[in-house]
Amino acid sequence: PGTSTVDYANKSVTENTRTAYPIHFIPNAVEPSVGPSPKNIFFLTADAFGVLPPISRLDKSHAMYHFMSGYTAKVAGTEMGITEPQTTFSACFGQVFLPLHPTRYAEMLGQKMDEHPEVRVWLINTGWSGGAYGVGQRMKLGYTRAMITAALEGRLDAVDFHRHPVFGVQVPAAVPGVPTDILDPRNTWADKEAYDKTATELAHKFVHNFQRFADFASDDILAGAPKAEVVAGV
Repeated sequence: PGTSTVDYANKSVTENTRTAYPIHFIPNAVEPSVGPSPKNIFFLTADAFGVLPPISRLDKSHAMYHFMSGYTAKVAGTEMGITEPQTTFSACFGQVFLPLHPTRYAEMLGQKMDEHPEVRVWLINTGWSGGAYGVGQRMKLGYTRAMITAALEGRLDAVDFHRHPVFGVQVPAAVPGVPTDILDPRNTWADKEAYDKTATELAHKFVHNFQRFADFASDDILAGAPKAEVVAGV
């Protein structure tokens, strides 16, 4: 108090600390800071329900839909007052920072994917496997690293994929260095019916959240939604 000195040990306001500084503080910064088109794009989520695959490939519609949904879970250590995971949807994974409607950014993403069809978009679930929070276990970091490395190295390009029956994302049949049985999340649950029910419940949450965007979303975006006939039974 009364000084301009920052107390980095003080967590009374937030667990996360951010700062901004001039770009010339970085000796090897490139100006303008613009690079070529990426080969891979990764969306990170921590699924506290334990139903999303640990890695899945997204086509254009699913990429736009999941980008707009921005689904994850708040976890202890990153948010004040959070002691157990809480489901949250943050459009484009950064809703509070968006000056335009989220559909605008989703359409920009789709346009970029059309212009660069070689780009792969992946959804990485670092959350729970084998059950929801309290029953299942967090995905091992070593497996997540192996999955991302395999995607970056193009080692999934020739792998067979199948579509998730609820979310429609493409799930690989094999990933080097990762046990095959964890790639399909349903396989990790002892109670398969409980998995089906929980997956449908999460799909319902996606659809309910997306209702605020539906009137502005294109058919391409809406095509990435969970299967309507599955959600209708909730």
